[in-house]
Amino acid sequence: MTNHNEGTPLSFVETKSYRRFGEMCDACRRARVVGLSYGPPGTGKTESAKRYAQWSLFKPFLPESLITFTGRSAMDGLYPYRPFTFASAPLEASLQECRTVFYTPPVSASVARIEKEVLTLFAAFSYLVEAASQRHQGTEEFIVTRRFSHLIELLIVDEANRLKDAGLEQIRDLADRGEFGLVLLGMPGLEKRLMRAPQLYSRIGFAHEMEPLSDEETRDFLKKRWSHRVKAYSDDFTDKEAVGAILRITRGNIRLIERLMLQVEHVLVANQLQIVTQEVVETARQNLIIGPG
Repeated sequence: MTNHNEGTPLSFVETKSYRRFGEMCDACRRARVVGLSYGPPGTGKTESAKRYAQWSLFKPFLPESLITFTGRSAMDGLYPYRPFTFASAPLEASLQECRTVFYTPPVSASVARIEKEVLTLFAAFSYLVEAASQRHQGTEEFIVTRRFSHLIELLIVDEANRLKDAGLEQIRDLADRGEFGLVLLGMPGLEKRLMRAPQLYSRIGFAHEMEPLSDEETRDFLKKRWSHRVKAYSDDFTDKEAVGAILRITRGNIRLIERLMLQVEHVLVANQLQIVTQEVVETARQNLIIGPG
């Protein structure tokens, strides 16, 4: 969990569900088995996966366009020295420790495209780790030519519902050949669909359902993420009314909490207000499209 200055919200809040998700990913990495995480929209599946993989840290450094499976491109001589001249020691340590690749398949992706994109990510990620480990050796011998790498221990596939049966089989085949763990993220019902794919279903070792936050967890989330705007545990009647309205409207949906609080910010600024009241929350709610719950 990241630290923050007073008045600045956390970029990520580690919830109980995230910790359970992380434990499942750790187990899948160790055992090289398939894990399944499913839940309604807005419960934190994608953000939890990106957090576990530290993808926001790695993605800017992944040179997909510069990597080939046969060697370097003409531009590749510039990499990694230019990006890593400002890389800090913690970044290097993270590159060595994190062995997880995050992948979101495009809508209606073909089997060939899935394989190409996943293997390109693997090559780029492996290249990045090799570059960090050899930064001080003054060598350029870490050309990535392998289709699979021992440096990768886990693949997390987001939006797995997008994959057709052939796509799921392709992902399963990649995990088998690469001997790495696999975690599939999707909507409720994905677990039932996988039952029709026995080769994949028989490899599922762990399952985790992402659920909305409880009222107490929502209060904790507000305290850590939006303490500069709402007082989640205040005894003041105005504060309790506002927090109660947030609990009632969002029902523990993290994405909806974020959207509602952004609208609260807009209402406060537009009306030159400083205090979040129930009326402010209700006004903010009117600007949102909220599906049936």
